[in-house]
Amino acid sequence: MKKEATMKNTGITALLAPKDCVLVLIDHQPFQFANLHSHEPTMIMNNVVGLAKTAKVFGVPTILTTVLEVRGGLLIKALQDVFPDQKPIHRTFINAWEDSRVVDIVKKTGRMKVIMAALWTEICLAMPVIQALGEGYEVYIVTDASGGITLEAHEMAVRRMVQAGAEPMTWIAVLGELQRDWARESTVQGVAEIFVQHGGDTGVAFAWEMQLLAKKKAA
Repeated sequence: MKKEATMKNTGITALLAPKDCVLVLIDHQPFQFANLHSHEPTMIMNNVVGLAKTAKVFGVPTILTTVLEVRGGLLIKALQDVFPDQKPIHRTFINAWEDSRVVDIVKKTGRMKVIMAALWTEICLAMPVIQALGEGYEVYIVTDASGGITLEAHEMAVRRMVQAGAEPMTWIAVLGELQRDWARESTVQGVAEIFVQHGGDTGVAFAWEMQLLAKKKAA
C-alpha cells in the first residue's frame, strides 16, 4: 500500500494538467471570513480569486458552493465575479461531498484530480477531502486559499489531510503547474494578467516586463 501511494504521487502524471482537473471552492462567505484567524483575510480573498481566475484561463471546470446563505452570506463578490453566470450550489450539509449535486458534477467531468479550497480548513475542507480520497480521487488542497479559526486549527487540518493522502499546494503552484511550459502561448497572456492582479511583487515585476516589451515593440 505504501509503495502504491508513493508511485501515485510521483512522476509526470502526479503533476496537474488542465485536462485532468476539476476545482471545488467551498464557502468563501462573509460569515466564514469573520472568524478566520489563521491568515490575513484579505490574503485569502486575493488567493482564492487568483485560483478561480487560473481555473478559468485553463478551462478547468469549477464548482462554487456555499452553506446556509441566509445566515452566512453570499459568496464574496470578487469570487462570484470570476464566474458571473454561475449560481453556487447552496448546501445544508457541512461536508460538501455529502451533497450529491457537488459529487455528480465532479463525476460528470470524468476527472479524477480534484483541487479544493475552503473556509474553514478544519471543517469544510477536511471533511470533503477525506471522503473524496476514500472514493478514489486524487485530491490537491490549496492551503493558502483556505483558512481556519486559528493557525493551529489550519495546520492540524492540513496534517490530517496529508496523512490521509491529500497533496498540499499553494495557488501560485497550481497556476505554474497548469501552465508548465511558456511555449503554451494560448494561456500566457491570461497567466500574466493573473500575476499582475494577484501575484504581489511577482505581479509588479511582470507588469514592468510587459511595459518594457511593449516599448521595444513600439520602437
